[in-house]
Amino acid sequence: MAGGGAIGPGNGKAYPGELTGAVLWTCIMAATGGLIFGYDIGISGGVTSMTPFLKEFFPSVYHKEQNTESTNQYCKFNSQTLTLFTSSLYLAALLASVVASFITRQLGRRPSMIAGGFLFLAGAGINAGARNVTMLILGRLLLGCGIGFANQSVPIYLSEMAPYKYRGALNIMFQLSITIGILVANGVNYFFAKIHGGWGWRLSLGGAAVPALIFIYGSFNLPDTPNSLIERGLPEMAKERLLMIRGVANVDEEFDDLVAASEASKKVKHPWRNLTKPKYRPQLMFSILIPAFQQLTGMNVIMFYAPVLFKTMGFGGNASLASSLITSGINFVATFVSIATVDRFGRRFLFLEGGVQMLLAQIAMSIAIGWKYGIAGHPGEIEKSYATIVVILICIFVSAFAWSWGPLGWLVPSEIFALEVRSAAQSINVSVNMIFTFIIAEVFLPMLCHLKFGSFLVFALFIILMSIVIALYLPETKGVPIEEMGEVWAHHKRWKNIVTKDAPIRPSSSSSPSSSSPCSVTSSSGCSGWSAGKSQASKVDCDPG
Repeated sequence: MAGGGAIGPGNGKAYPGELTGAVLWTCIMAATGGLIFGYDIGISGGVTSMTPFLKEFFPSVYHKEQNTESTNQYCKFNSQTLTLFTSSLYLAALLASVVASFITRQLGRRPSMIAGGFLFLAGAGINAGARNVTMLILGRLLLGCGIGFANQSVPIYLSEMAPYKYRGALNIMFQLSITIGILVANGVNYFFAKIHGGWGWRLSLGGAAVPALIFIYGSFNLPDTPNSLIERGLPEMAKERLLMIRGVANVDEEFDDLVAASEASKKVKHPWRNLTKPKYRPQLMFSILIPAFQQLTGMNVIMFYAPVLFKTMGFGGNASLASSLITSGINFVATFVSIATVDRFGRRFLFLEGGVQMLLAQIAMSIAIGWKYGIAGHPGEIEKSYATIVVILICIFVSAFAWSWGPLGWLVPSEIFALEVRSAAQSINVSVNMIFTFIIAEVFLPMLCHLKFGSFLVFALFIILMSIVIALYLPETKGVPIEEMGEVWAHHKRWKNIVTKDAPIRPSSSSSPSSSSPCSVTSSSGCSGWSAGKSQASKVDCDPG
């Protein structure tokens, strides 16, 4: 594929390491941080489609919903206050992720995770007891702070704990937890909406305490990563930890490289400023573009507003919640496809296949909605066959996202940066993700009101753009040890002239004098990179172009 060379471990390294029970359990517990994010995504859309909730907090939307005959279906949920309820969380997450980056770097990954759990727990309590919109927004802000801390620290933790051969699958457990949270939230909404008395929404919002407590418990019982222990001056403990999680008798080479990376990290006093250096320019670009494009697929529109969207398309209250439960189930199941294939077929293949599938689904949804609703937004009677087609199209879209841009949007940015800038870079990744999540949450309902079915074509255009960017500029990162990732960019035909203008990416602790050049072993073509084999690295030609 254009622009993607099969570059593997820099300096030809393949660190020994097995998928031990200890590291698997550790990654499962850490990944529960995704539960709080997923639960919120799923719960907010369902609650805002519950009639008692709208009647109490958003009466103008309630009255428009009741007046179904004269109301344009595209516009009946278009309320700035209702939109603020959904989107305020993501501004808080943006600011919290910046604070979390300093805690993650100075104190370790676990304190950020624990803080995130407690903040989310506090937000759940306030929302469950809310008496007015102000209390709802305050609770949402605390939930956002919790998500900002968790999303900043968990992907880094997973990438550092996992053996490089299994890093993709283990990191995707974070996305899997997000999908579990969404699925559980939609199930909770479906059943609590049926409670007589109209107070089921309080249980839905208060139910966020359950994933928060699970995450807090898991975080307290997690060991810190070897990378973080070395960074904080605890090398002996770090080596013991590395031996435990790798399940082999000798980890000297990987440990020495982690120490070398830490020494380089300590020389960096201003990691945020360091991110602008040429050697980090491609990674910085993707830490911005990948989370932005992840949101511009339109997926969170489906997850946030699935019940609202289904209600807009004429589904009844329970039918809309049931349909969103189906789509979230597809989201959960399809994530296992990514876990099974990401370290086999690679990141680029899943990015591009998912892009094509999402593009076709968005175009088909736009045609289906436009054919039924037209410009005026008055569809008349909704046939069961039409409703089934819409749900199927949304499931096709959701499944594509679930095995591509969903998990890879967290995996790739967390694995491509050197230790000295990793926490700062992950903050940028989370911040951009939250900025665009906020923007999408703010603009979608007004956009749906004004652009109608054309709203889905806007997302289709972004999917075309992001697929082109991935095809041309993202190298393959599967099978590359995280501390050797810099070599991938040094060998990539579109980036090597930029990153090699700077100082060497990182001197390896075991490098030979001849390894200082970007291509340390010369093949018959005069230049070679490295490709990760099954158990050891093998040479491949660098693209001289």
